[in-house]
Amino acid sequence: MKNKIAKFMGMAALLVASQIALAEPVVVVVGAGSTAGSMSKDQVADIFLGKGGDLVPIDQAEGATRDEFSNKVIGKSATQVKAYWSKASFTGKGNPPHEVSSSAEVKKSLAANPKQIGYIEKSAVDGSVKVVLAP
Repeated sequence: MKNKIAKFMGMAALLVASQIALAEPVVVVVGAGSTAGSMSKDQVADIFLGKGGDLVPIDQAEGATRDEFSNKVIGKSATQVKAYWSKASFTGKGNPPHEVSSSAEVKKSLAANPKQIGYIEKSAVDGSVKVVLAP
Protein backbone atom coordinates (compact mmCIF):
# COMPACT_ATOMS: atom_id res chain seq x y z
CA MET A 1 0.00 0.00 0.00
CA LYS A 2 2.80 2.41 0.93
CA ASN A 3 4.49 1.62 -2.37
CA LYS A 4 1.33 2.52 -4.31
CA ILE A 5 0.97 5.81 -2.44
CA ALA A 6 4.61 6.70 -3.04
CA LYS A 7 4.27 5.82 -6.72
CA PHE A 8 1.10 7.93 -7.01
CA MET A 9 2.75 10.89 -5.26
CA GLY A 10 5.75 10.64 -7.57
CA MET A 11 3.54 10.62 -10.64
CA ALA A 12 1.55 13.58 -9.33
CA ALA A 13 4.77 15.52 -8.73
CA LEU A 14 5.93 14.79 -12.29
CA LEU A 15 2.59 15.97 -13.67
CA VAL A 16 2.77 19.23 -11.76
CA ALA A 17 6.40 19.74 -12.79
CA SER A 18 5.54 19.14 -16.45
CA GLN A 19 2.70 21.66 -16.29
CA ILE A 20 5.00 24.26 -14.77
CA ALA A 21 7.63 23.55 -17.42
CA LEU A 22 5.02 24.02 -20.15
CA ALA A 23 3.85 27.38 -18.80
CA GLU A 24 5.11 30.13 -21.04
CA PRO A 25 6.70 33.17 -19.39
CA VAL A 26 4.31 36.08 -18.93
CA VAL A 27 4.95 39.79 -19.13
CA VAL A 28 2.91 42.67 -17.77
CA VAL A 29 1.86 45.10 -20.48
CA VAL A 30 0.04 48.34 -21.17
CA GLY A 31 -1.11 49.71 -24.50
CA ALA A 32 1.57 51.18 -26.76
CA GLY A 33 0.09 54.66 -26.24
CA SER A 34 0.12 54.47 -22.44
CA THR A 35 2.32 56.85 -20.47
CA ALA A 36 3.04 54.14 -17.85
CA GLY A 37 6.68 53.17 -17.45
CA SER A 38 8.52 50.28 -15.85
CA MET A 39 6.91 48.90 -12.71
CA SER A 40 7.94 46.65 -9.83
CA LYS A 41 6.23 43.38 -8.92
CA ASP A 42 4.82 45.05 -5.80
CA GLN A 43 3.28 47.88 -7.82
CA VAL A 44 1.66 45.45 -10.26
CA ALA A 45 0.47 43.15 -7.46
CA ASP A 46 -1.14 46.11 -5.68
CA ILE A 47 -2.99 47.10 -8.85
CA PHE A 48 -4.27 43.55 -9.45
CA LEU A 49 -5.32 43.23 -5.81
CA GLY A 50 -7.20 46.55 -5.84
CA LYS A 51 -4.77 48.26 -3.47
CA GLY A 52 -4.02 51.33 -5.52
CA GLY A 53 -2.57 52.61 -8.70
CA ASP A 54 -3.96 54.63 -11.57
CA LEU A 55 -4.30 51.73 -13.99
CA VAL A 56 -7.28 49.41 -14.40
CA PRO A 57 -6.29 45.72 -14.37
CA ILE A 58 -7.43 43.22 -16.99
CA ASP A 59 -7.28 39.59 -15.90
CA GLN A 60 -7.19 36.49 -18.08
CA ALA A 61 -9.50 33.51 -17.77
CA GLU A 62 -8.38 30.64 -15.57
CA GLY A 63 -5.52 28.69 -17.10
CA ALA A 64 -1.75 28.45 -17.41
CA THR A 65 -1.16 32.14 -18.20
CA ARG A 66 -3.18 33.30 -15.19
CA ASP A 67 -1.47 30.73 -12.95
CA GLU A 68 1.96 31.88 -14.10
CA PHE A 69 1.09 35.54 -13.51
CA SER A 70 -0.43 34.90 -10.07
CA ASN A 71 2.53 32.85 -8.89
CA LYS A 72 5.34 34.99 -10.32
CA VAL A 73 3.94 38.50 -9.88
CA ILE A 74 1.37 38.44 -7.10
CA GLY A 75 3.16 35.72 -5.15
CA LYS A 76 -0.02 33.70 -4.57
CA SER A 77 -1.63 30.84 -6.42
CA ALA A 78 -4.53 31.64 -8.72
CA THR A 79 -6.79 29.86 -6.21
CA GLN A 80 -5.56 32.12 -3.41
CA VAL A 81 -6.15 35.23 -5.54
CA LYS A 82 -9.66 34.00 -6.36
CA ALA A 83 -10.35 33.48 -2.63
CA TYR A 84 -9.01 36.99 -1.92
CA TRP A 85 -11.44 38.50 -4.41
CA SER A 86 -14.35 36.37 -3.19
CA LYS A 87 -13.83 37.73 0.32
CA ALA A 88 -13.35 41.32 -0.88
CA SER A 89 -16.50 41.15 -3.02
CA PHE A 90 -18.54 39.59 -0.20
CA THR A 91 -17.47 42.25 2.29
CA GLY A 92 -17.98 45.12 -0.17
CA LYS A 93 -14.27 46.00 -0.30
CA GLY A 94 -13.85 45.64 -4.03
CA ASN A 95 -14.46 43.61 -7.13
CA PRO A 96 -12.04 41.47 -9.11
CA PRO A 97 -10.50 42.77 -12.32
CA HIS A 98 -12.47 42.47 -15.54
CA GLU A 99 -11.66 39.13 -17.14
CA VAL A 100 -11.01 38.40 -20.81
CA SER A 101 -10.47 35.08 -22.54
CA SER A 102 -6.97 35.36 -24.01
CA SER A 103 -3.82 37.37 -24.59
CA ALA A 104 -5.30 38.59 -27.88
CA GLU A 105 -8.30 39.95 -25.97
CA VAL A 106 -5.99 41.64 -23.45
CA LYS A 107 -4.16 43.40 -26.29
CA LYS A 108 -7.45 44.43 -27.88
CA SER A 109 -8.69 45.90 -24.58
CA LEU A 110 -5.41 47.72 -23.92
CA ALA A 111 -5.48 49.25 -27.39
CA ALA A 112 -8.91 50.69 -26.64
CA ASN A 113 -8.00 52.10 -23.21
CA PRO A 114 -4.55 53.49 -22.31
CA LYS A 115 -5.50 53.43 -18.60
CA GLN A 116 -5.53 49.61 -18.48
CA ILE A 117 -2.86 47.07 -17.59
CA GLY A 118 -2.78 43.35 -18.28
CA TYR A 119 -0.52 40.37 -18.80
CA ILE A 120 0.17 38.15 -21.78
CA GLU A 121 2.54 35.42 -22.88
CA LYS A 122 5.95 36.84 -23.74
CA SER A 123 5.64 35.42 -27.26
CA ALA A 124 2.47 37.49 -27.83
CA VAL A 125 4.26 40.83 -27.39
CA ASP A 126 4.04 43.04 -30.48
CA GLY A 127 3.92 46.72 -31.36
CA SER A 128 0.44 47.15 -29.86
CA VAL A 129 1.74 46.81 -26.29
CA LYS A 130 4.53 48.06 -24.08
CA VAL A 131 6.13 45.75 -21.48
CA VAL A 132 6.24 47.33 -18.01
CA LEU A 133 7.38 44.23 -16.11
CA ALA A 134 9.06 41.02 -17.23
CA PRO A 135 9.26 38.91 -14.05
